[in-house]
Amino acid sequence: QVQLVESGGGLVQPGESLTLTCVVSRTVFAAYPWAWYRQAPGSGRELVALITSAAGTVSKYAEFVKGRFTISRDNAKNTVALQMDTLNVGDTGVYFCNAPRSTVGLNVGNMYFSWARGTQVTVSS
Repeated sequence: QVQLVESGGGLVQPGESLTLTCVVSRTVFAAYPWAWYRQAPGSGRELVALITSAAGTVSKYAEFVKGRFTISRDNAKNTVALQMDTLNVGDTGVYFCNAPRSTVGLNVGNMYFSWARGTQVTVSS
């Protein structure tokens, strides 16, 4: 059973930064693409950033985070991170990581693994 554990969320002011980390309990981590998703209060889950290759050289971002967020992966540590800079109130939500079955487009499709609890990010002045 693969376990996903997200951490790093918190309460920050607009303009500040946070780094989220997802630890994956499985040694075949490198074989999967990984992505971060978020769910704002009262809204559905949406894709934030995706990293497709084991080498971590191919990534995609939702338009609303381009230039502010950076996704990365460490195959030796089974972790995928999301560096979030210049946060704004609209970035508030619960952030989740998972491995998408399709890397075409930016829709939230089927995942390889069950969703974990996520980590709460609140941006407020």
